[in-house]
Amino acid sequence: MQQKLHIKVGDTVKVISGTSRGREGKVLAIDRTKLRATVEGLNIVKKHSKPSAQNPQGGIVEMEAGIHISNLMLVHKGEATRVGRKLDKDGKLVRYSKKSGEEIK
Repeated sequence: MQQKLHIKVGDTVKVISGTSRGREGKVLAIDRTKLRATVEGLNIVKKHSKPSAQNPQGGIVEMEAGIHISNLMLVHKGEATRVGRKLDKDGKLVRYSKKSGEEIK
């Protein structure tokens, strides 16, 4: 069974450690097996690519690499916050901000 994570695709996150520390971006993809997330514009690496149909020239391409999920913190209403889970009125499990206590949409 896959474990539940504190971030989802589309969330805005802040990097709390590593080379991109302090920067914010939007989550583009999550790899649940490796517990890594790809964040827009962060952790840029250079990848050497062979010529292909999409890139006939080939060469060095800059792209985002994954960041471990433990190094990311969710940003809710402009502030980084820890995430909790609780049951709402309908009995559905929802995420909430531990800093403000508000439900995260």
